Amino acid sequence: MEPRFNLVDTEIGAKFAKRFGNASLLIIQSTLPKATQDLMMLRVSQINGCGWCTDVHSKDLAQAGETWVRINLVAAWRESTVFTEAERAALALAEEGTRLADAHHGVSDETWAEVRKHYDDDQIAALVALVAQINAANRLGVIVRQQGGAYEPGMFDAVLN
Repeated sequence: MEPRFNLVDTEIGAKFAKRFGNASLLIIQSTLPKATQDLMMLRVSQINGCGWCTDVHSKDLAQAGETWVRINLVAAWRESTVFTEAERAALALAEEGTRLADAHHGVSDETWAEVRKHYDDDQIAALVALVAQINAANRLGVIVRQQGGAYEPGMFDAVLN
């Protein structure tokens, strides 16, 4: 499978990518733990089948010192013991916020209560924005068939700083 299109090679695509990146930067700079952000983004990317984003977030987690056990078990987080209660609440929110078409209730009251128990209002805003942002990024990647495998941790640092 070959990539279909390079969005940033167009004027509109490049402008969109810059604004999209700025929105992402706001979330990255929040008080929501970076590991939690990357765990959520990895799980959502797995659900959505985005090879590029799965590559990015698994490698970023490894680069940040996450163990391969935790990285590998993200796909089966409910059946593992390596995630904190706060991370489990964030992963549940990420899954339920991603699988909207699969569940008539969207995000359950139980999941929302767990999120409220572990995160403050600013962190919840970051969690919700992150779910929306990574789902949008996954859709972009899947639509244009952006391939995973070539990402190197830190390759976008100059753009983000």
